Amino acid sequence: MIISRKVAASALASAAIALSSPSCSILAFSTRAVVSSAKSHDAAPLILRAADSVGADTDSILPDFATKEEYESYMMAAGKLPSGFAVGTAKGTFVSAEAPAMGNLPIRATVIHLTEGPTDSWGAVFTSNKFPGCPVKVGKSRLSAGSPLQAIVINNKVSNVCPGGDGVAAAESVCAAVAKGLNLPGGAGSVLPSSTGVIGWRLPAKELAEDIVPKAIEALQTESAFAAAQAIMTTDRYPKLRSKTLSDGTRIVGVAKGAGMIEPNMATMLSYIMTDAKIEKSTLQSFLSEAANQSFNSISIDGDESTSDTLVAIASGLKPLASEDEFKKALFEIARGLSADLVRNGEGTAHVIRVSISNFPGSEYDARRMGRHLVNSPLVKCAISGNDPNIGRIAAAIGSFMGKFFPNVSVSDMTLTLGGRNVFNSGKFVLEGDAIEKELSAHMADAQLGEHDDFPRHQKFVEIGVDFGGSGSSATVLGSDLTNEYVAVNADYRS
Repeated sequence: MIISRKVAASALASAAIALSSPSCSILAFSTRAVVSSAKSHDAAPLILRAADSVGADTDSILPDFATKEEYESYMMAAGKLPSGFAVGTAKGTFVSAEAPAMGNLPIRATVIHLTEGPTDSWGAVFTSNKFPGCPVKVGKSRLSAGSPLQAIVINNKVSNVCPGGDGVAAAESVCAAVAKGLNLPGGAGSVLPSSTGVIGWRLPAKELAEDIVPKAIEALQTESAFAAAQAIMTTDRYPKLRSKTLSDGTRIVGVAKGAGMIEPNMATMLSYIMTDAKIEKSTLQSFLSEAANQSFNSISIDGDESTSDTLVAIASGLKPLASEDEFKKALFEIARGLSADLVRNGEGTAHVIRVSISNFPGSEYDARRMGRHLVNSPLVKCAISGNDPNIGRIAAAIGSFMGKFFPNVSVSDMTLTLGGRNVFNSGKFVLEGDAIEKELSAHMADAQLGEHDDFPRHQKFVEIGVDFGGSGSSATVLGSDLTNEYVAVNADYRS
């Protein structure tokens, strides 16, 4: 029997709901669900096991989803881990030393373990923020030293940025707990830490090291990355995962979190890409840095660069790689997919804006800067939020950037499109009549999402095209609108 992936996902959704008790999990995705009673300390959503797998990769453009259960079933289908990886998650509580009146607060830990031994083949890109998190400091030290890795440990809720006390020592103590629990021959130095959450708070290292991390290690499983995608969330409304299987059987799976404080000058807040490919460290780092520029460095939600940005790619090296070009293409697809997912899942996001820039009279880097300047304009964001085709705000934002940074460059040949319609040409607006106004507004409304949606209903964009004429650089930048929900989330973030 031939069964479509969407139909199969919908069929499994009902089973997922019925089996959502803490004692049950479903492991990778299939036409028949295989229930596992494996111990879970996270009561995480279901993980599906591939019995008769109905496709094991995410589509490059995700389909539309009608329900949260359908979306999660789809992601469970795509979450099968590459060979040599195990993932475990657990939750616990802590009391903030900085805000004890808030009482017991929830926190999660995620452990990614290379089961067959340490690897030299890993790369990373970190934030350029001058007040980086202590885990970023540790990570940069590990990367520059060329240290092999065998595990990654991630916590949410507290970012361990410029805390009182010794934040680096706190991060290292959590790494030591992972090394001890997994009996790693390389000790704490073979563990990479990551943290996300409130800035300025001390990391609850004791609770993590003595309680939550051991539980995450006990819950390690080799089936799916979906639990990790969920456990690393903070204000994210839904987990983000992308995967790709190469023609030689090599597999790449990536997860990411981030919904606010997104204006990368490198990557996103946190993203981890796992592969079983055998690939040289220098090649993997080169591919990752290039992928970051075309994806995570080309998005913005609110114009605020995180102190904790971390993008990691790590290879178990268990499968020979037939084509580096195919691997690079797949890595880029995953990075672009995850970065788009972050914007779509942005705090309060109701529209995703895609700015396509062509023939820019400068470098690709500057073209991306211009695109981010445009999507970060509060006036542009608000107009799009209200489905108001106020083209003047878009042209003004472009003119502002060019006047500041390219004052001697002519923009007389620039054309501007919205939803594919030409709205500005040769220094003049091309807007005449109610029909065009309604068409442009309808384009925005068609791309609208719910501010409170806990799954991505569709993959549509508000499409803005900027062509400077002649010849030059090209770039695509994604951004989000500005809604009441964004203000509400960030006015009450810590609680």
